[in-house]
Amino acid sequence: CMPTPITLPDLGVPTARLSLWYVRPGEQVFSGDRVAEVLIPGATVDVPSPATGTVADRAVLPGDVVTPGQVLGALEA
Repeated sequence: CMPTPITLPDLGVPTARLSLWYVRPGEQVFSGDRVAEVLIPGATVDVPSPATGTVADRAVLPGDVVTPGQVLGALEA
């Protein structure tokens, strides 16, 4: 089974900064749960889980600059 990517949604800005992860690898999440937080000018935005599964990987670290569509991590079913 292919992992499901956790991607940064289009927030209307060219870049965001990952401020923190709410989950660790191995944790169970449900579709829509907040998994990470990003900072954009004037706002803090939660990134939702795209599916129910187990956090398999985190591809970026707090402080990293990310762009819309970029893979932040992955879920396994």
